[in-house]
Amino acid sequence: MENLSLILLCVLLGLTTRWAVSINSYSGAGKPPMFGDYEAQRHWQEVTYNLPVHEWYFNTTNNDLNYWGLDYPPLTAYHSLICAYVAKLLNPEWVELHASRGYESHSHKLFMRATVLFADILIYIPAVLLYCFYLCDGSPNKKVATALCILLYPGLILIDYGHFQYNSVSLGLALWAILGLGLGWDLFGSLAFTLALNYKQMELYHSLPFFCYLLGKCIKQGLTGRGLLLLVKISLTVLVTFALCWLPFLSDPQQPLQILHRLFPVDRGLFEDKVANTWCSLNVLIKIKTLLSRETQLFLSLALTLLFVLPSSIKLLFRPTLWQFKLALANSSLAFFLFSFQVHEKSILLAALPVCLIINEIPLIAIWFSLTSTFSMLPLLLKDGLLLPYIVTSLAFLFLSMYLLFALERSTDEELRLGVFRKVSQYCLPKLKLGPIIKCKFWISLLAMAGLSFASVCLEPPARLPDLFPVLVSVLSFLHFLGFAIYFNLIQLSEPQRKKGQKKTN
Repeated sequence: MENLSLILLCVLLGLTTRWAVSINSYSGAGKPPMFGDYEAQRHWQEVTYNLPVHEWYFNTTNNDLNYWGLDYPPLTAYHSLICAYVAKLLNPEWVELHASRGYESHSHKLFMRATVLFADILIYIPAVLLYCFYLCDGSPNKKVATALCILLYPGLILIDYGHFQYNSVSLGLALWAILGLGLGWDLFGSLAFTLALNYKQMELYHSLPFFCYLLGKCIKQGLTGRGLLLLVKISLTVLVTFALCWLPFLSDPQQPLQILHRLFPVDRGLFEDKVANTWCSLNVLIKIKTLLSRETQLFLSLALTLLFVLPSSIKLLFRPTLWQFKLALANSSLAFFLFSFQVHEKSILLAALPVCLIINEIPLIAIWFSLTSTFSMLPLLLKDGLLLPYIVTSLAFLFLSMYLLFALERSTDEELRLGVFRKVSQYCLPKLKLGPIIKCKFWISLLAMAGLSFASVCLEPPARLPDLFPVLVSVLSFLHFLGFAIYFNLIQLSEPQRKKGQKKTN
């Protein structure tokens, strides 16, 4: 009974935080002619409800792709269609073709927020709770504390409820897939991840670790016996799921090609806004977009992404354990975020998910990463009027996670997995303790992010450097992410397995 009460309290706090953010400002409120991502989601409902399927991704008289055209895979479109049917029942004006552009009302805002909250309750929150209670070590109280910290991660809350996205759907499906693989339900895990990939194409950030984990498991069982049978079952599951998701678009070969063109808009260039990745940060010193052709930029980003993602994926292929899998997910998504083509600020959420999943094992580093990932989206959050929710959710997450997970007490060299770093440092400074240095850098980092957040809000940049503060935010965040990528890669490549056995309880 006590455990049930703790679970209910955990869910209640998570939902309260989400709804508190949702009653504030949102992306594009009262800002014609595009009205931001809030209008994008509403417009997709309008398009999917009023137009036949074969027009959803094409530029037509009734579907102007320059005005928030669909650019996510079919499951997102189906989700929009379901929401549109509900909206039509409540108020037909919300999805009326053409006439509903830029529609804003209090009742419609509540409806749109309710759709995000419903998706959270249906997909993401149950996945977090089940993951923590079945795949996390420790007492029930510790598992509840871990679940609460994951649910209070500010980055996802602010983007989904303030910037208005449904990232909790794709991330929730990916988490269901991780849960399935962790429990040995490989076909269920394959199905769930295929659905995640068909909801948002950015799940490609996680695809190579999923592939290597499952293939490594098949190899381990023997590719001439049980392993081959498992590989065939997984392949059929993935192919059938893809076919069912894309079925309405398979009658005309032009349909899938047009959807792929919409999903991967390489014409937009290497990057657009101030993103905390390699290319945007390097552009401060070297004008890459001017010096290199589009084809060269594309090839360079692809080559570097593969170069940085392959070591961890190959290690996972030969050691397909859950601990290696979670580290590989973090390393793969960080490599994609840092080096791939056309990265959005919110894509850091794909790296934040696997890092949140190891918050029970390495709390200080996971908390540090989570706060940094939220800070990296500061220019976007300020643009949407989310300063107060940003401050409140970040501080709440910091203090609750530090207190509930005993992060400062669990910051010895052993707890932080600093064995490989200690081996390097012992040749020069054999008595050096790295744990206290990490804690010191953590607090200095938080002070730097707080100071830059204050400056971004309260200070006017020089007239000749109007983008000074967004650039500083992206560069500082980039340096953090590069350091985290090195840290997670070294841990995965140097550690053969988890120090504590991973429980698989059914």
